[in-house]
Amino acid sequence: MEDNRVVLCGANAYEQKYYFNEAFKGIPESIRNELHIICVMFTEEVGGIFTIVFEEDGSISMETNAEENDFYYDEISSGLLISEIRRKRQELFESLSLYYRVVILKQEPDADDFSN
Repeated sequence: MEDNRVVLCGANAYEQKYYFNEAFKGIPESIRNELHIICVMFTEEVGGIFTIVFEEDGSISMETNAEENDFYYDEISSGLLISEIRRKRQELFESLSLYYRVVILKQEPDADDFSN
């Protein structure tokens, strides 16, 4: 059910634009800035379009795609870079997921959310 997914932010190398969903303006500015840097740096390095999305359950996905005729886009590098971002920014994404579940979905946090 992709209908219940919500884009948090993204960048587009073709239009050289960054998007941040204003529904999440309650996220601290330092985190919004970090997300901006992640998205723009990704598209600068790999090209294409990069988005960070909240899944229906509150988990976070990172997605990338490219226009069909973009011969400079490197699909292998994009996958490796997503894995690196996920590994290096794991704590950030876990915090954003908790924020989404508690503030947006109005779920009660459980003990596992604070075990780190």
